[in-house]
Amino acid sequence: MVSAIAQYFLAFLLSASVLAFFSFLLLTALSIFKPWTKRNKSHFVAPRFHFRPEEEEEANVQFPCLLTREETSWKGLQHSEPELYLSVIVPAKNEEKRLPRMLDECLKYLEKRAAKDSEFTYENKEFPFRLLSWTMGAPTAPLMWPSSTQGGAVREGALCARGQFILFADADGASRFSDFRRLEKQMHLLCNGDVLPSSEPTDWTHPAIVVGSRAHLEEESMSRRSILRTVLMVGFHVLVWVFAVRSVRDTQCGFKLLSRAAAAKLFPQLHIEQWAFDVELIYLAEHLQYSIAEVAVEWTEIEGSKVTPVFSWIQMGVDIPLIWFRYTFNIWNLNEVDLS
Repeated sequence: MVSAIAQYFLAFLLSASVLAFFSFLLLTALSIFKPWTKRNKSHFVAPRFHFRPEEEEEANVQFPCLLTREETSWKGLQHSEPELYLSVIVPAKNEEKRLPRMLDECLKYLEKRAAKDSEFTYENKEFPFRLLSWTMGAPTAPLMWPSSTQGGAVREGALCARGQFILFADADGASRFSDFRRLEKQMHLLCNGDVLPSSEPTDWTHPAIVVGSRAHLEEESMSRRSILRTVLMVGFHVLVWVFAVRSVRDTQCGFKLLSRAAAAKLFPQLHIEQWAFDVELIYLAEHLQYSIAEVAVEWTEIEGSKVTPVFSWIQMGVDIPLIWFRYTFNIWNLNEVDLS
């Protein structure tokens, strides 16, 4: 009996070793044949400009930069001082049908906050900008940068942010924008250790990230999804938990708030620019021991998704193990950019 158990145990160890060996070979091959875009410090401090049609005045208005070169260190960058309380980033590509609704909700909320909260700084330059065939007056400026990916667009937006805090929200408006208040309260708790309302302003120099979450809606959404999408979703969550993130249940909700200090450190080190960029962002925050919290938000399924479900899930299924593999074996380093 004991001999049989020992044989089964040895067979299990041998099988596990063989599986681990071939998994290592597979990840090595994927890491070699799936390259990533390497960016130097010049990219992060490069000038970026407001998009304007050529016939309009002020066609070359430059954005401020999140980062500046640190003169005392040849390899270092330093975050710049904020000019506003909040910057909102909305990555959008071919979203002329859904973006107006999202921006309408966003701008109405910001105007209402500015009207009743004197500390909520809100700048309204009242200039028009053209988004394909749609025109509106808005207290914001579009950034046109050659990036065809979600993560790349968010990073480029963050590099132009002027706010003490940086919120990015999906263009489809699936998340209720007024839930920003929930994230804001949690951010204050992480940075200051007390709750709002408070006599002290939130400390933006503390590295923290608050993640909007749909995890509380998971059971209901699973009942409406197809079996294939449910299997893909569960498999994705398992991959994330095994290889990358343990502190957050829903890494993919497009509603996240970062302090300026956290954004300045995280975005220059981001390698993944596709749909799994959120996972790497939180992975970095965990390993740098930043303050992280997950807050439930209202979320609605919006028609016209730009994600091809099967292709995007396969792509993320490859990227997530590679995040673990490349950081574990120092192909990527946690401190490639010195922001001390």
